Amino acid sequence: MYDIAACTEKCGPFSFCCIAGIGAHFAISGLNDFKLLVVMKRILTTFMILAMGLTMLAPAINAQSNDSNARAAQRQKNVESWKEDMAKFKEKIHEDHQLNELADSIASIQAIAAIRNKDFVLEADNVTFRSGNTVLVNSTTNFISVKGNRAVVQISPSNYASGPNGVGGVTVQGTISDYQIKTDKKDRVYLSMNVNGIGISAQIELFISPGSSYAQATVYPNFNSNTVWIQGTVVPYDSSNVFEGSSL
Repeated sequence: MYDIAACTEKCGPFSFCCIAGIGAHFAISGLNDFKLLVVMKRILTTFMILAMGLTMLAPAINAQSNDSNARAAQRQKNVESWKEDMAKFKEKIHEDHQLNELADSIASIQAIAAIRNKDFVLEADNVTFRSGNTVLVNSTTNFISVKGNRAVVQISPSNYASGPNGVGGVTVQGTISDYQIKTDKKDRVYLSMNVNGIGISAQIELFISPGSSYAQATVYPNFNSNTVWIQGTVVPYDSSNVFEGSSL
């Protein structure tokens, strides 16, 4: 006789072998056992419900799987696009850096050549006075210029008052003497010169680093201690746009 309990325990109540065995048992017994009929009905009903549920869930599961795969593919595509953009950005930065280095190198060569030719202007962007006060200034009206044996020092820190020179400060000019240029082992260029004229008797020292056109100059008056420090960019005389005020 078919043992339903043993089959259920071994294969599970919803296995095909268990269901088939129960069916065969009913066929042999002539469906005399009402309890077994009820069990069989419950098993078949449960099996049909599970089958229908799986059938209904299958499209949703497939859709979720496809949607998950699509999102993963889009994320990967976004990552690859970001990597490409970063590579292009780094390449552009590298190119810009090289161009800036080239521009700085050209400007440095022009500045040093202008200094050697006594044909330059230091266009100041800041001036420091003996008191230690540093003032940001307009490079158009604050400068040291050299043209042959003539030098001009103009300091105009005020944008409001006209000053003796008419542009907010003082302008002095004089004749250059003892013009000396030295280069150290690190290719740093040093310039020293004396300037004497009406309103000025001073020694001026200028320092410029290799690969740069930015310079620092110090004006040491011979008859007082009102030392002035000037920083700015050195350009060829004819390339400058400075405005010279009225000299003392």
